[in-house]
Amino acid sequence: MSESTGDLVRRLTELRSEHRDLDAAIERLSQDAGSDELGLRRMKKRKLRLKDMIAYVENKLIPDLDA
Repeated sequence: MSESTGDLVRRLTELRSEHRDLDAAIERLSQDAGSDELGLRRMKKRKLRLKDMIAYVENKLIPDLDA
């Protein structure tokens, strides 16, 4: 079942928002000397997964130029 363009755009907006929020949280925690290093690493990994998901959705929105 194929997702509509509107669904993809909404998903992309959600992913970008979560990525931005996570970036801000990571920035705040990294400035705190007593921050949880394991938690910070997990957040960074989640941020990288979000970046990959954003790229995937963006690629689905861009028409295939070879076609």
